[in-house]
Amino acid sequence: MWDTHMHTSFSGDSDAAPEAMIKKAMELGLDGICITDHLDLDYPDDPDLFLLDPDAYLPEIARLREKYRGRFPVYTGIELGLQAHLAEIHRDLVNTHDFDFVIGSSHVVHGADPYYPAYYEGRTEEEAYLEYFESIPENIRVFDEFDVYGHIDYVVRYGPNRNKFYSYSRYQDVIDEILRLLIRRGKGIEVNTAGLRYGLGHPNPTEEIIRRYHELGGEIITLGSDAHRPEQIAFGFDRIPDLLKSCGFRYFTVFHRRTPEFVKL
Repeated sequence: MWDTHMHTSFSGDSDAAPEAMIKKAMELGLDGICITDHLDLDYPDDPDLFLLDPDAYLPEIARLREKYRGRFPVYTGIELGLQAHLAEIHRDLVNTHDFDFVIGSSHVVHGADPYYPAYYEGRTEEEAYLEYFESIPENIRVFDEFDVYGHIDYVVRYGPNRNKFYSYSRYQDVIDEILRLLIRRGKGIEVNTAGLRYGLGHPNPTEEIIRRYHELGGEIITLGSDAHRPEQIAFGFDRIPDLLKSCGFRYFTVFHRRTPEFVKL
């Protein structure tokens, strides 16, 4: 199995050395990894927090890839924090740098990050969640040069009641719109096991959304722990094969040079 969503000290919220992540993944017996450090431009309150310098990041991951060549595959990715007004900047970035894998994610919604309590002030939790989901099609319509959309229901990790009152059916119309947009553009989703690590009892997105993506014709699904420390790598991966099979999948996907490769479960 491959863990293709993880962060290192090149991300503003991690202190992990890239080589430490590689060594831990090897120790766990994974078949390969992709490091996907954060770039969140125009981040509220602290605009420098999630800046990524490709001229430092890419050569270092390339050096480690070469060091472990023949022993363990290390791919180079990026997680872009999508906002509609950043579409041209993101387009230029992915077209001028060599990434194996690009995750597009929603971390900031109309100038606010749902990670912080201020996002939920002055409205119901349902209204806050709905705005989050409705912002995703806004992003996809102006920028689709990513490979998968990350943790589609990221918002439920941080809401006042987290996922206590949350369900796919409550937001079905907008979530189905998201999935159809992704499928029409040939894009995938991920199984992000950080939801399990956060104690939600489900990955991000939930099994219902993963199953619905498959029902609508989606085929591209990647695996990621969203690890920020070595001990978080492959968290909950023992559950993934049965989970994906129950949702109709027989394969998962690994991107190499932006090309999907399908691996049998």
